[in-house]
Amino acid sequence: MTDNADLAALIRTIPDYPKPGILFRDVSTLLLDGPGFRATIDRLAALVAPDTELIAGIEARGFVVAAGLSYALGLGKLMLRKPGKLPGEKIGADYALEYGTDRIEMHVGHVRPGQKVLLVDDLIATGGTASAGVELIRQGGGHVEQALFIVDLPDLGGAARLRDQGIEVKCLIDFEGD
Repeated sequence: MTDNADLAALIRTIPDYPKPGILFRDVSTLLLDGPGFRATIDRLAALVAPDTELIAGIEARGFVVAAGLSYALGLGKLMLRKPGKLPGEKIGADYALEYGTDRIEMHVGHVRPGQKVLLVDDLIATGGTASAGVELIRQGGGHVEQALFIVDLPDLGGAARLRDQGIEVKCLIDFEGD
């Protein structure tokens, strides 16, 4: 991680959300700042492996990051969606939440066998959704070797969880102690 204090300063912290004791890192304030958002996409784009063929974004804020990177790099964008959002034949991957499970899905055939796919999202915390994204892309025949995030909450272990799956993880900003 390089020094991205200018971008970190654009991210609002909301205490006690969604529950007491949590510091919620709200990237929406970064997205509101045109030059800050442009710098974010430019800095993330500089980290993308040169042989990347497709960019996968996780619903919902991951779509914003993936769209910016797809445009900047001239690559296609794969949407990893919540259940019930895709009209065609789909495959899915379940993941654990604090209280229960959730699922993400993608259309069958949107990843070519052996295609190198970059996974992106705005933030990585515990890594449950990102790990499900990796599983889903691999299930569809793609190869995920790299994941990029604007923010990492390293104390929650999500980036380490992805690294344990053989994924190179890069983030622009770390917020310790969250």
